[in-house]
Amino acid sequence: MELYFTKLQGNGNDFILIDEFECVVIPDEMKAEFATIYCDRRYGIGGDGVLYLSKSDTADLRMRLFQPDGSEAEMCGNGIRCFAKYAIDMAYMNKTGTVETPAGVIGVDSEYRKDSFFAKVTMPDAKFSRKEIPATGEGDYLEEIGGFDVYAVNTGVPHSVIFVDDIDSVGIEETAPPIRRHQSFPQGANVNFVTVTGDDSIRIRTFERGIEGETLSCGTGATASAAVAHKLGRVGDTVNVDTPGGPLIIHLDDTITMEGSATTVFFGQIPF
Repeated sequence: MELYFTKLQGNGNDFILIDEFECVVIPDEMKAEFATIYCDRRYGIGGDGVLYLSKSDTADLRMRLFQPDGSEAEMCGNGIRCFAKYAIDMAYMNKTGTVETPAGVIGVDSEYRKDSFFAKVTMPDAKFSRKEIPATGEGDYLEEIGGFDVYAVNTGVPHSVIFVDDIDSVGIEETAPPIRRHQSFPQGANVNFVTVTGDDSIRIRTFERGIEGETLSCGTGATASAAVAHKLGRVGDTVNVDTPGGPLIIHLDDTITMEGSATTVFFGQIPF
């Protein structure tokens, strides 16, 4: 038996996509193990996670994401753009559609600009609290951890946001893990180091929960970082976010949206 997959990436955040539109390919009890095995970059396909595409009762499609450590993530900003590109290319979804995720139903508005695919994703509302309720004051989402002022915000996934003068000087692999596992984040948190580079521009580096290392980009992390910077008055309503994997644009209006690209890398099959 051959198992078919598609490899996609958004800003260097790369994913293996398994198409379960017609039927279940990987049983639910095996999805976590499959991700652990095949996300390995030496012995597997390699990836920051496995996306599973299936039908939905509440949206156009359903997306699930399992990470290399076997955990299931609530949402993924770069992943949902990759998911949308595949779904639109396969005619499963129109250019404007909705995707069911554990974080809620997410709207996607996409287009091809020449040969490049771009999508604007309606992100979950930013919740500025470790308790995931609307913050009552700065003390509800700000805490000092390891000598850093750490802001807590949930944009579909729990994040910590830390402002530094120079993100290139941060030893992220050593500094981030204690914050990622700090007791103030019951579910753990992604860790974002942020430098404000202009009136409406920031640079970020992200240590991702579930991958347990730095990734080239994190869409929910870019959104979380922009939202905190905006709340503190350091940027305006539209924020250009520079990640190591490429640019994202975050719009902080009545609803939060994220703009970015996605690319199909290759198709493949494995014995299964």
